[in-house]
Amino acid sequence: MKSRDFVKELDAKEIGQLQEDLVAAKKELFNLRFQNATNQLENTGRIKEVRRNIARIQTKITEKQAVAER
Repeated sequence: MKSRDFVKELDAKEIGQLQEDLVAAKKELFNLRFQNATNQLENTGRIKEVRRNIARIQTKITEKQAVAER
């Protein structure tokens, strides 16, 4: 999925849904790191992609909280 499409999906979600997505992404990152450590991970680029998605989700959460506080 392209990053633009991912960001558009994040825009449509509420803060609660974003926080659930954040927890799921962090779990996925943990599993990917574990697989990488045990040499079971074939696509190591996925780790970088998930890390960036976590940052995108956190950014959207911060933006939505700032708008809600105004």
